[in-house]
Amino acid sequence: MMEKMIFGRYVPADSLVHKMDPRSKIMIIFLFVCIIFLANNWITYALIGVYTFFMLGMSRIPVRFLYGGLKPVLWLVLFTFVLQLFFTKEGALLFELGPIKIYEAGLRMGIFISLRFFFLILMTSLLTLTTTPIEITDGLETLLNPLKKVRFPVHEMALMMSISLRFIPTLMQETDKIMKAQIARGVEFASGPFKERIKAVIPLLIPLFVSSFKRAEELAIAMEARGYRGGEGRTKYRQLSWKAADSIQLIVLAIITILLIILRS
Repeated sequence: MMEKMIFGRYVPADSLVHKMDPRSKIMIIFLFVCIIFLANNWITYALIGVYTFFMLGMSRIPVRFLYGGLKPVLWLVLFTFVLQLFFTKEGALLFELGPIKIYEAGLRMGIFISLRFFFLILMTSLLTLTTTPIEITDGLETLLNPLKKVRFPVHEMALMMSISLRFIPTLMQETDKIMKAQIARGVEFASGPFKERIKAVIPLLIPLFVSSFKRAEELAIAMEARGYRGGEGRTKYRQLSWKAADSIQLIVLAIITILLIILRS
C-alpha cells in the first residue's frame, strides 16, 4: 500500500498544469488553503469542488493513480466525518438508537469538514504531482527572495522543503519493505492487543531511522562532492517563465474568492 503513496511524487505529463510556472502553482495552493475556510454551505462547497476537479482534469493525472494514492489517507477523512457526526449536538434530531444520537448539524458539519479535508489533500498533492522538486525549490526561493534583506536563509529553507517532499515516497517505500520483512518474521502489526501492536512498531522505527540517517549522510556527501556551498553565487540552468496561463489561473481563483464571500451564509 505504501509504495502507492502519491505525496512527494512527480508524474510527468504534457498538461497545462505541468507547464505552469511553479511560483503560480505555489501561490494558488497557498491561496486555496486560505479560501477553503470561507466555504460554509452547499453552494460554496460545490464551487470549491468544481474548481478542484477542474484543476485535476487539466493536470491529466490518471484517476486510478489518484485513487490508489489517496486510499491510505481516506480513513482520516472518514474518521473526521464520524467525529463530527457523533459529537456535534445541534439542530434537529435525525436518528436515535440508545446512547447514539445523530443531529442535523452533526451530519452537515461532518460532510462539510470531510469535503474540506478531501479537497485540501487533492490540491496539495497536485503541486508535487505536477512540479519537480527542483522547480519547487526555485519557485519557493524566488517567492521568498524579499526575506533575504533580513538575512533569512531563503535558499537553504527552500532546498530543505523540496528535499523533504522528495524523500516522502522514498521513506514510505523503505517503511513498506521493513514492514514486509518484519511480517515475514512473524510480527503482527494489524492484529492482537493494542499494547502488543505498539511494541511491534519499535522494530519498525529503529531500522527506519537508521536508513533515514544513512540516506541523509549519502546526500550530504554527494552535495559536498559537487561543490555545494549554499545559495551564494549560484546560477540557475532553468529560468522560470511567467506565462499568460499563470495570470489567468490566479484571476480565476480571485473570482472564486469573491464568489465565496458573496455566497457564504
